[in-house]
Amino acid sequence: MRAFYAPAQARHAPTQELHNGGFAAYAETPARVDAVLAAIGATEEPEDRGETPIRAVHSAAYVDFLKAAPRLWREAGRQGDAIPYAFPIRGRRPLALSRIDALLGAHAFDATTPITPDSWAAVYASAQSALAATHAVLAGERAAFALCRPPGHHAGADYCGGYCHLNHAAIAAQAARDAGIGRVAILDIDYHHGNGTQDIFWERGDVFYASIHADPATDYPFYWGHADETGAGDGAGATLNLPLPQGTTIDAFRAAQAAALDAIARFAPGLLIVSFGADTWAGDPISAFALQTADYTTLARDIAARGWPTVVLLEGGYAVAALGDNVARFLAGF
Repeated sequence: MRAFYAPAQARHAPTQELHNGGFAAYAETPARVDAVLAAIGATEEPEDRGETPIRAVHSAAYVDFLKAAPRLWREAGRQGDAIPYAFPIRGRRPLALSRIDALLGAHAFDATTPITPDSWAAVYASAQSALAATHAVLAGERAAFALCRPPGHHAGADYCGGYCHLNHAAIAAQAARDAGIGRVAILDIDYHHGNGTQDIFWERGDVFYASIHADPATDYPFYWGHADETGAGDGAGATLNLPLPQGTTIDAFRAAQAAALDAIARFAPGLLIVSFGADTWAGDPISAFALQTADYTTLARDIAARGWPTVVLLEGGYAVAALGDNVARFLAGF
C-alpha cells in the first residue's frame, strides 16, 4: 500500500494544553510520527496541490485566521502558543472581530488545540498527504494511506478543536467529489466522535458519514455523536452514529463496524475514506476502549472485504510506544 507523509507535519509541537481543569503536556506530539514511520517503513512525499482543495471545505476567514494567528498573538504581546480562553455562546450574531483573543474563541471549541508559528505549515502538509492518498486511489490504487498528523476529524468548516485544525477526511472527500466521484462514504473509527466531519456534511446527501465512537454522554466531544443525530435537509439519513460504552472490546466494536459497513453498502459509494484512530487501543492514555493490537488487522480485513477503493487517514492514538505497531497491523489488513 502506498503511504504519504511530509516532514513539515512534525513541526507542530505545542508545549501544553488545557486538560481536565489544568495545564498538561501536549498529548498529540511529533513523536507519534516517528513511531508510525518506524513501523510502516518508507513513505512518499505528497505533491503540493495548493490551498484550493482546503478552501473548498474550510471558510476563507478561518483559513486566513489559522495563518495569521501566531503573528497576531505576538503583536498582542503574548508569549508561548496561542490558546483560546473566551468562547461565544452558540447562536450569537456574526461580528467583525480583530482582537486575537476574540478570534481564537470564535474559531475554536476547546482549549486543547494551540496554534504555534509552525502549525499552519504542519496542517497544510497533512492535508496535502491526505490529498495525495486520495488521488492515488482515484488513479487506480486499491487503497492508500496518509499519515495525517496533526489529525483532522474534530475540525469544522470554520473552527478547530481536539488537536485538529484542518479536516483532512472532509478535504479528501470533497476532492473526490470534485474529481467526479458521485458518492463518497467516510467511516470514522477513532475513539472520539468526528464532530467536525459530521458538521461539514450534515446537510449533504452526497457524502455519507458513519462513526463508531465512545458514547458522548461520557466522553469528548460531548455535544456531538449521539445516536439520534442523522443529518438534516438533503443530508437527512446520511449520518450514522454508533456510540459505544467505555470498556468496549473487539466483538462489540466489530459488530458496530459491520452495521456501519452495511449502511455504507446501501449508500453505494464510489470511494471510502477511513478516519482511523488507534486511540481505541486498550492502553491509550486518554481513551477507554479495550481493543488489542491484533484486532486492528481483523477490523481492516472486514473493511477491505467490501471491495471499495479506500483511503485511510490517521486520526488519534496517543500511546506512542504502541502506535506504530497498531497502525501497521491495521494497514496489513488491506
